[in-house]
Amino acid sequence: MRAAVAVAVWLSLCWLWAAGHSLPRLRLSYRELLGTNRSVLFFGRRGFLGFRSLYLDEYRDRLFIGGKDVLYSLLLDGASADAKEIYWPPRPGQTEECFQKGKDPGTDCANYVRVLHPYNRTHLLACGTGAFHPMCTFIYVGHRGEHTFSLDPASVETGRGRCPHEPSRAFASTVIGGELYAGLTADFLGRDPGVFRSMGTRSALRTEVDQRLLHDPKFVAAHLIPDNDDRDNDKAYFFFTEKVVEADSKEHAIVSRVGRVCVNDAGGQRVLVNKWSTFNKARLVCSVPGPGGIDTYFDELEDVFLLRTKDGKSPEIYALFSTVSHVFRGSAVCVYRMADIREVFNGPFAHRESPHHQWGAYEGRVPYPRPGVCPSKTTNQPRRQYGTTKDFPDEVLHFARAHPLMYKPVYPRHHRPLLVKTDLPHRLRQLVVDRVEAEDGQHDILFLGTDAGSVLKGVVMQKTSSAMTEEVILEELQVFKMPVPITQMEISVKRQTLYVGSSLGVAQVRLHQCESYGTACAECCLARDPYCAWDGTACTHYQPSGKRRQRRQDAHHGNPAHQCLDQNLTVDDFESIEEKVLYGAEDNSTFLECVPRSPQASVQWFVQRPPDEQRDEVKTDERILQTEHGLLFRKLHRHDAGIYYCKTLEHGFTQTVAKTALHVIASEQLAHTFPRGRGDELPHLLCPEPQLAPQAPKTWFKDIMHLISSQNPRRVEEYCARLWCSSRPHHRKSKLAQAKLVLAGVDVAKKGRTAKAHSERNRVPRQAPAP
Repeated sequence: MRAAVAVAVWLSLCWLWAAGHSLPRLRLSYRELLGTNRSVLFFGRRGFLGFRSLYLDEYRDRLFIGGKDVLYSLLLDGASADAKEIYWPPRPGQTEECFQKGKDPGTDCANYVRVLHPYNRTHLLACGTGAFHPMCTFIYVGHRGEHTFSLDPASVETGRGRCPHEPSRAFASTVIGGELYAGLTADFLGRDPGVFRSMGTRSALRTEVDQRLLHDPKFVAAHLIPDNDDRDNDKAYFFFTEKVVEADSKEHAIVSRVGRVCVNDAGGQRVLVNKWSTFNKARLVCSVPGPGGIDTYFDELEDVFLLRTKDGKSPEIYALFSTVSHVFRGSAVCVYRMADIREVFNGPFAHRESPHHQWGAYEGRVPYPRPGVCPSKTTNQPRRQYGTTKDFPDEVLHFARAHPLMYKPVYPRHHRPLLVKTDLPHRLRQLVVDRVEAEDGQHDILFLGTDAGSVLKGVVMQKTSSAMTEEVILEELQVFKMPVPITQMEISVKRQTLYVGSSLGVAQVRLHQCESYGTACAECCLARDPYCAWDGTACTHYQPSGKRRQRRQDAHHGNPAHQCLDQNLTVDDFESIEEKVLYGAEDNSTFLECVPRSPQASVQWFVQRPPDEQRDEVKTDERILQTEHGLLFRKLHRHDAGIYYCKTLEHGFTQTVAKTALHVIASEQLAHTFPRGRGDELPHLLCPEPQLAPQAPKTWFKDIMHLISSQNPRRVEEYCARLWCSSRPHHRKSKLAQAKLVLAGVDVAKKGRTAKAHSERNRVPRQAPAP
């Protein structure tokens, strides 16, 4: 009994390992992805790519890639032969100096290209680490239709305050109006964090070196988000994490922040000279409400994606968080509205008398103009005109320096995460979102990059009867063969493609692969993929403007009984599935495999024992166990012979997914076929090949049979050895089938139904395990 339970547990663990905790409806391995998803991998012609930056230029239909000592320009036709490259190593002497300072010459002392931004119509701004001597330059890329790619060595200048020194250090940057806004650590030792503005015609600015402003920050993203149609109110927003020390604790805690500065900030005249005078920050909260008002917080900000709207002033901000505690590890996605963020920045400032006091809302007088606002038409009054921040009174700048933090935090939409994943075998690192039009409205598709080289594709459905949501993981794509962290993702709605980057290279993955969900209306409907719909003959990409007559789609409920009734696909046909043949020895164990096409489906087994045509449900007990992978017979009886049907039920739809004819070889027939030898010697088990003579007989199957409580392991060993021994190895397959038929008392000349070999079974891609 214990041995059988151990086997059942082992099989269940194998399935959990293959399916993971996310239970995706479609799982594609690295090799399958190359075929079904037509992934194009780019590794670079100089060997190790050392990927660090990616810029997708849909106007020019080109992908720009920054790596280790090299930049690439790749046409988006997937042909690596059309790639152009620029070799950009550190300056002479910098590699040696980097090595002398104790850095690794093989990994650290190179020029990792970290910054790639469009600068004007014909140039890109590129910055690299330069062997711990950051440097920037302009890359000429030409106009649309050209494939020009060149670097002028004379344009190379210092990159301090624009690019981090260390290849792996987190930072964020964006180009606004020809100026680079960057949040990073700007010194060799990593002790000078700040928000910097450089380049352009205006004077350079940075934050003061003050832990009240930034305390060991990790910058994640930077974006321009206008407040209104007045360009003077444009602000640059930075998303980052930093350490805080509460009054009642000596330990540092990690919190996530959103900070902002005015684009037209010029610093102060006497106070905050060449420093930001409009810098404010607020806390980003992403937590799961619990009983008694105790929330579970996700504080480590991993990535931010702006889902832009038509006006550009109110994007939806998707943020990916993670947490690692003694209790659990997990990730969450929270969605924020710009209206809520602006309301927090318009609210009270945070204030405390000393580091030993608690934070509270500032209740004193706030000087005018309000610290954090931009000099614009909105700020100006008839008798008080402010053309620049240099015109702000010193009182305003002193207050801004002493009160950078807002008192109220920014809460996500509905005050709870959109998606929560805990105890995953991998950590979520990257996030992009695509808004899709479906038959039942709009859906936001989430693509989540992991630290194991895979991408999860999911959607969150809003339930109509309540405010609750339902998470549906549609696919898990093993994009890279090696389990390397995904470091950047870019989405092309125009090409319906996702570009995925890691240290090994860049992959191109389709946003949808509807044909992989199956060839029936019900399977397409059960997939619940907003990208896909049944068009009457196949599962294809949904087109809102397409013909509606034969189109079937139900992303919210996935109810094939309702959607596919007129397709005659809800009638269960036992004879439509291909029959497989399995032989088992009496009093030994055997296993009938059945993996449902969806992990959300429930499984039932039925048996038909000829000549009776009735199909009865298989009753499980201590001898017959139902596992995630199929049906396990711990000990076969003669009356177990019959035709077994594996049926699945999901959302009211029933179908047969496996049909197996089980033949039981009687113990008398097995003994007659292999007569007992003298003693314990098994000379007849050795294969006749001369090269196999010195080898001991293989005993792995004996161990397995002992594990599953076989009462006659010697007979099983004789049986297996007789079947597998052959003078020519490539004929083993046919001789094995022939021996099976002889043992079953069937004439080889009158073959009945035979099963395909294990390697030839046709599996639906959605449950194919990664290698």
